[in-house]
Amino acid sequence: MPLPSSSDEIALFLRRLQWAALGLGACWLLWLLAPILTPFVVALLLGWLGDPLVDRLERRGYSRNLAVSLVFALMVLLLLLALLILVPLIQRQIATLIASLPRYRDWLLLTALPWVEARTGYEISDWLDLEHLLQLVRDNWDSAGGFATTLLGYLSRSSFAVIGLVANIALLPVITFFFLRDWDLIVERVAALIPRDHLDTVGRLARESSDVLGAFLRGQFLVMIVLGVLYGLGLWGVGLDLGILIGLIAGLLTFVPYLGPASGIVLGVIAALVQYGDWQHVAGVLVVFGIGQVIESYFLTPKLVGDRIGLHPVAVIFAVLAGGQLFGFLGMLLALPVAAVANVLLRYAQERYTHSRLYVGDHPTIELPGGAIEPPPAEPRQQ
Repeated sequence: MPLPSSSDEIALFLRRLQWAALGLGACWLLWLLAPILTPFVVALLLGWLGDPLVDRLERRGYSRNLAVSLVFALMVLLLLLALLILVPLIQRQIATLIASLPRYRDWLLLTALPWVEARTGYEISDWLDLEHLLQLVRDNWDSAGGFATTLLGYLSRSSFAVIGLVANIALLPVITFFFLRDWDLIVERVAALIPRDHLDTVGRLARESSDVLGAFLRGQFLVMIVLGVLYGLGLWGVGLDLGILIGLIAGLLTFVPYLGPASGIVLGVIAALVQYGDWQHVAGVLVVFGIGQVIESYFLTPKLVGDRIGLHPVAVIFAVLAGGQLFGFLGMLLALPVAAVANVLLRYAQERYTHSRLYVGDHPTIELPGGAIEPPPAEPRQQ
């Protein structure tokens, strides 16, 4: 095989340099347009999530417009139900938490710390003024009046922020409807721009990326919601005043293995000890999370997520934090899709590498059944 000439190497380097400059320019443009792109990205994700249901209704004989209208109405209904149910519930739970802070402070200072100091020999209260810290937290909550008051106060200082927020909220359902209606057309037009020689490879990578992202968004998010409701109702049934709030927090943290149930158990045990001070309610908390883990392991995850390849929890956390640091809220929205595509591309790069000459070498060996290795056939010696 002829070796590439220096001019070919320079041309290849220039092409790669052009692609790198194009990528940097796209990131810079995305950073500039981040404030106005948020509703479009949210609508794009909602359109991608709703398109399979629209296609299923179309296969049953519904027209595209009717199917889109039904799915869009279902999305709006679910959103309204979530707001009507969760917002007042969470508000009451936070108010209960604020009112209960003195009890938690007394339990921590008079029960928990003396118990730890008696068994470890460390005088924690001498170098950590927990009472001052707890009072500071409560003062901040009282002065802020909750998250909604703080947010509204911030927005009221900037008329442009208020106008932008209202515009984004008003545009979101409109853009979502159009993305749902024209999703297949958008996919066809994007596919028409792909070079024909690479269409199969790009199509395969796109399907794998969609499967990975779908396994997380459609599957894992649904598992998080179900477990949050299950934990919340279970802890409320045990009798914890903050059971619903603790259950929702544990459910939302379920995407990180062991973090969701571990945090829920710790918070639930502390709440049971502060509120009741007996081991019967602590045992009830452990039973709730034990049942939840059994349901998740043997029913929810196999049925909703399956054995599709999802994103590693560490990759999810890093992607969300990195996206938020680079592009703000828009970066957090784009973090999961970008991480899913990057995961697929890395596996594809690994596959290409393991079949390359750099990995295999000039004389690859052949693995026979039973683990035996057959050496390559010897090349004829040149005379």
